Amino acid sequence: MHVHRPKISLLSFLFASSALAQGQPGSLPQSMADCTPLLDSAQRLACFDRLAASQAAPAAASAAASAQAAAAAASSASAPTNSAYDAPRTAEVDVAASVDPTVEAANGYTMSAHWELDARDKRGTFAFRPHNPNYLIATRTYRPNDRPYLPFREAAGIESGLSKGELEFQLGFKMKAVETLFDKPVDVWFGYTQNSFWQAGNHKASSPFRETNYSPELMVVTPLNVGVLGTNLRFLNLGFVHQSNGQSSTLSRSWNRFYAQVGLERGPLSVTAKVWKRVNESLEEDNNPDIIDYLGRAELAGSWRLHGGHELTALLRHNFHTHKGSTQLGWAFPVAGPLKGYLHWFSGYGQSMIDYNYFQRSVGAGVVVKY
Repeated sequence: MHVHRPKISLLSFLFASSALAQGQPGSLPQSMADCTPLLDSAQRLACFDRLAASQAAPAAASAAASAQAAAAAASSASAPTNSAYDAPRTAEVDVAASVDPTVEAANGYTMSAHWELDARDKRGTFAFRPHNPNYLIATRTYRPNDRPYLPFREAAGIESGLSKGELEFQLGFKMKAVETLFDKPVDVWFGYTQNSFWQAGNHKASSPFRETNYSPELMVVTPLNVGVLGTNLRFLNLGFVHQSNGQSSTLSRSWNRFYAQVGLERGPLSVTAKVWKRVNESLEEDNNPDIIDYLGRAELAGSWRLHGGHELTALLRHNFHTHKGSTQLGWAFPVAGPLKGYLHWFSGYGQSMIDYNYFQRSVGAGVVVKY
């Protein structure tokens, strides 16, 4: 018997192993109770070994998976990220979805925020929004334009002429009247700008407002996402603007224009280009028939926002036929919140409507509100 049992144990073990290899039902013990009834010690030991192996495999696999996940997380955290390479590559690039970090760093201004171009910047209709800059500056010109006022001064018996120094301020706003016109990415805006020139220090002439210009306008704006020479063409604005000084008789100045404007953006640099077509008036009603000769048919404006809240601005107009135009430069610097200090320089024609055909050169300093 002692010699015969190992043979039976060996045959039983081989049979059990064969059944386990072939995947027969019941070949794999599920608990210790399945192994205890076996009388043969070799079979019982083999059963316990198979039970231990079957329970250790899932735990080992789970531990290996956890270790692999931890290693992947550590590798991802230590490796530098590059959104330009990690993001899925597509044939078309959504410019609106990608935000240039240099733009965000430059005072938080973007053309999308100014014109509510992208979905994240929408604020609905009939909300007052910034339009042209709002500022108050003390200016000084080297040669005031006295000629238009001479007949009225003589009639009123005022001997004092215009002062070289005055206060100039500009106030304005825009609001969206229609958002997504006809379910298209088109917004309709109404804007208003008022620019006044006040002879505040000219007490001999009773400190008059020399000139005030009023500019209501209607604008239809749609976003654009087009790359142009390394810049983003961000929007197209088709508008109509009326500009006048609200005066009568020989002091009256006014004109109406249709215009097209586009905006380009690259990091902290923003540029707008505008061309216009004047609405012709009859000669009997036209107070300034040659205004195009001095103000031209287009303008180029730029803004460069620097770190620390500084901003440099420029505006250029030029008529290549008459070689007349104007240049305006500005520098805004931090003071408190949206209130910034402002230095201003102007040279050329059209600083105000009454001076559209008068060459003016002036400097100014004051404050401007920047959002």
